[in-house]
Amino acid sequence: MIDRIWHSSVLDVRSFRGADCDTEDYLVIEKVRERIAVGKQAAQRFDRQIFNLRNLNEPEVREHYQIEITNRFSALENFKDDEDLNSTCKNIKENIQTSEEESLCVDDLKQNKPWFDEECLSLLDQRKRAKMQWIQDQSQSNVDILNNVKREVSRHFRDKKKA
Repeated sequence: MIDRIWHSSVLDVRSFRGADCDTEDYLVIEKVRERIAVGKQAAQRFDRQIFNLRNLNEPEVREHYQIEITNRFSALENFKDDEDLNSTCKNIKENIQTSEEESLCVDDLKQNKPWFDEECLSLLDQRKRAKMQWIQDQSQSNVDILNNVKREVSRHFRDKKKA
């Protein structure tokens, strides 16, 4: 399952027959030792607010944003060469951020699976019990029961997502 180059990176491999992956295959988990370089910027990326930039396509919002930026940077036109460059850059950054906050809406992060409720959880348990029964006794009747339950659960999830 792994290239010969990476075989020394594999620490542990296990198969979990009881894990429910909604297939007839078994879940295989392996521990891999891998070194990944992560920059400092990638670690700090999640602290920022995310603005809805699609609002700039609307003429009113775009005009409001342009007015905000123009007003804020009119104060910076009197830049003197003897002033500290770092403080000036910090001031420019703050001006842009406050303009964005006032004219653009902050994008709300999507809620992860808001349709998933207790009924869905009970259907998942039912599918897991049918699969465990099929694992213990692979008769044709258990296969049919498993397929019917899987079909019912998938249909229910699809309908819930659409609703």
